[in-house]
Amino acid sequence: MTRESRSTKGTLLRLGFSDPERAFDHVGELGEQGEELLWILARTADPDLALQQLVRLRDAAAEQDADPRALLEELLDDEGFAMRLLSVLGASEALGDHLCRHPDQWRELTDPALGCTRPAAYAVRAGLLEAVGADPVADEPVATLADHEALDAIRVEYRRVLLRLAARDLAHHVGVDDAAAELSDLAAGTLEAALAVARQRVGEDAHLARLAVVAMGKCGGHELNYVSDVDVIFVYEPAEGADPGRANKVATQLASHLMRVCADHTGEGDIWPVDANLRPEGRNGPLVRTLESHRGYYERWASTWEFQALLKARPVAGDLALGRAYVEMVQPMVWVAAERERFVEDTQAMRRRVVEHIPSKEAERQLKLGSGGLRDVEFAVQLLQMVHGRADDQIRWPTTLSALAALTERGYIGREDGLALHESYSFLRTLEHRIQLHRLQRTHVVPDDEEALRRLGRSMGFLKRSAESLLDQWGRHRLEVRRLHQKLFYRPLLSAVARIPGEEARLSPEAARDRLAALGYADPSAALRHLEFLTTGVSRAAHIQRTLLPAMLEWFAEGPDPDAGLFGFRRISEAMGSTPWYLATLRDEGEVAQRMAHVLATSRYATELLEREPQGVRMLGRDLAPLSAEVLTEEMRASASRRDDVEAAVRAVRAVRRRELFRIAVGDLLGLTDVGDVGAGLSRLTDATLQATLEVVEASVRAARGLEEAPTRYAIVAMGRYGGFELSYGSDADVLFVHDPVEGADPQVAAQYAQAVANELRRLLSLPGGDPPLVVDADLRPEGRQGPLVRTLDAYAAYYAGWSQVWEAQALLRADAVVGDEDLRRRFTELIDPLRFPEDGITTEQVLEVRRIKARVDQERLPRGADPQTHLKLGRGGLADIEWTVQLLQMRHAGQVPALRTSRTLEALAAARDAGLIDEDDAALLQQTWRRVSRMRNAVTLVRGKPSDQIPSDPRERAAIASILGYPEGSSEAMVDDHLRHTRTAHAVVDRVFWES
Repeated sequence: MTRESRSTKGTLLRLGFSDPERAFDHVGELGEQGEELLWILARTADPDLALQQLVRLRDAAAEQDADPRALLEELLDDEGFAMRLLSVLGASEALGDHLCRHPDQWRELTDPALGCTRPAAYAVRAGLLEAVGADPVADEPVATLADHEALDAIRVEYRRVLLRLAARDLAHHVGVDDAAAELSDLAAGTLEAALAVARQRVGEDAHLARLAVVAMGKCGGHELNYVSDVDVIFVYEPAEGADPGRANKVATQLASHLMRVCADHTGEGDIWPVDANLRPEGRNGPLVRTLESHRGYYERWASTWEFQALLKARPVAGDLALGRAYVEMVQPMVWVAAERERFVEDTQAMRRRVVEHIPSKEAERQLKLGSGGLRDVEFAVQLLQMVHGRADDQIRWPTTLSALAALTERGYIGREDGLALHESYSFLRTLEHRIQLHRLQRTHVVPDDEEALRRLGRSMGFLKRSAESLLDQWGRHRLEVRRLHQKLFYRPLLSAVARIPGEEARLSPEAARDRLAALGYADPSAALRHLEFLTTGVSRAAHIQRTLLPAMLEWFAEGPDPDAGLFGFRRISEAMGSTPWYLATLRDEGEVAQRMAHVLATSRYATELLEREPQGVRMLGRDLAPLSAEVLTEEMRASASRRDDVEAAVRAVRAVRRRELFRIAVGDLLGLTDVGDVGAGLSRLTDATLQATLEVVEASVRAARGLEEAPTRYAIVAMGRYGGFELSYGSDADVLFVHDPVEGADPQVAAQYAQAVANELRRLLSLPGGDPPLVVDADLRPEGRQGPLVRTLDAYAAYYAGWSQVWEAQALLRADAVVGDEDLRRRFTELIDPLRFPEDGITTEQVLEVRRIKARVDQERLPRGADPQTHLKLGRGGLADIEWTVQLLQMRHAGQVPALRTSRTLEALAAARDAGLIDEDDAALLQQTWRRVSRMRNAVTLVRGKPSDQIPSDPRERAAIASILGYPEGSSEAMVDDHLRHTRTAHAVVDRVFWES
């Protein structure tokens, strides 16, 4: 071309070509005819690709046609044809390749009726059957072409029809529902032609079985993608007089061959896989079944999700009468599935499977399965159909958009919401079609490279700022789908109990109860009463609650106990009353509201804390890491100092403790705080509580006794799990009280003072109140309950020197002097170290005594009726087994291995491993089991609201515990199985190491 030509490189760039150099050369190859087509090329999805493929097609057509100018002349003479062909070439590399292999098919797009007429399904079927040499009007068409020719012929004819459809779709904007329906008809015709080839392969025996192909999923719903697996179920019956066994074999052969005909790769490529995994028993079940066999399975064994899948069942090939009989048989079962006992669990499992199929690297670009994606719409529509379709046959449509229209028309969805959802779903489906059309590949991931996004944007009509405009629109529709997904289920529930203005869909209370039951609420009537309380009226609070509750109700429903979540939310909302920041925080800070819903629907313990401390709502949006003992002690001191009497001061200390218990519990529930940090956090919190309370009580006792100075130094020694930094939510604080009279003090005065302080501290911390009491247990002191509550340091020294038994030395392994006078704490530690960490270890007789005590504990301490396999503390392989094993290693070897001189179980276990006292694998197994059982023990308390060492039998409580431990929904039995497996193997290690058996 000359510089004077209209197609300068600058012009090409302005017209949308990305590579003007190459485009300039291609236009030059086409001459003036190419220049005339530029304005149409500029409107295609990818002008560069369209131009490049046009040159290839021109060359291929020239080799086949006597007149090489025919294609270009036709393009110039017929603008409609030019728009159709160039739109296809610019959007689909795969169809461009097909045209270059079969250049005669460009004439298909010259049909003037193509833009306004959808081909009849029977015509598509006939064309595919004729392509393989089968008679379209025969009862059982049989292919006559040679097998390899038939396979190629199906593919060529399939793509010929697909080419015409793509041209209509791209150039004439036929609508995603029409395109999907035509793709479904094309798939049905392809299955029929594949069955004709299968009959030819089977031979004369093919007539022994009647075989129906029932489409499921998108093909069954008349909403297939350009590229998708075609889900089917095969139904057969023996032909009249045929042997049933032989008929089954023939039907299986026909189905197997049909699947291979569609999936095998030939010189003409492949079509799509035929997926029969929706059949009874899935891939493990027989490929074909009779009607009665299907009936027996669905009546006895089928899960709810299988009936949900049957919403879209449609006979498409083979014996259509048999296929219709199958659909008529299963349809009544579909519409009572919502009444099944496990409807909620199965529906939730279906949603879980959808989420689990999303690769993490694709989650944000998943058009189908991601948040705000196609599945959100389809799931919402299908669940509404199953809930309300029992009594309303007008909403029983298999196609998503048709069902959505019916639900809107019948009042289950508001008109504006129905239209908005239709628009968003149509946009997402169109985008899915355009993505797949490019290479005819099965994908639902929006690409992230600029070139692909630009092509997609232009194919969707965004000719300027194509990529940016596409992403903006996609983001808008995703948010809209997510919002409406929540609103479809939950907003009409509110309108059933509250006067909400506007044209909101108003469910009857009965319909609202049905929907709540379907969403997992065990007491729908009570839930409706809570909603009525929260939303009725015209106050600002009621208005905000109506805004909040659609999302909150969904988050409650995702938890193990939605009823508890909603009831807890009502109680907290009542407690907060008109507090101005409360509802505004929930409305404006989504993370706070979602965390709150999760906590309320999972944990009775945390809910009760929040009810007593509603200000904790603010904490949900902040850092939930446990605070240090020093920070907590200072806050407790400051809070106590502002109170006039001792009880008020200790209540102030306990209020800080209550708030921090909530912080730790929420961090645990949300998976943000490790089990080791939970134990450490609870122990630090107890340190601070005891330290602040001790200071308050000492001041009070001094004042009551007229003392200016304390007559004795005071310390509190942590014992047991408290001393091991391993407290759980329900643990008492095991302690020893020790004092040391100051020089010149009267020993009796000092002892009376120390006794009074200990008694008052224990009384004040155990008083009923708005927080869980802190039980201070001193039963591990010398002589137990019979001995004095408080002893001097010298008295402890005398007792341990003359009377101490091996179990007391073992108990002191976990002693940690943490509260009170620092020098006294140091001296107490120096006193007990030689006793608990003897230089030469313990004697053989003492080892036997430890084992005798352990055997007696195993026999006598397990509660009556408790299951030794699932008791978390005293069960086989439980916490006691592991801790006694570690403690025996410490008593025997800590004198020689300094690293063993620790009160913490896991640190001691690691030191024993490093010193070669326990096998590395055994140590790892004990550590893992200890952590798992400790987490479960904490979770039991969080769920039940009170401590327990037994795994509960209640299914909802087990589900909540499994949720806290990170198991997916429906995995509570797997959680128990894992627990039994870990404790069984841990018990075997205990046998080897502790019992040396």
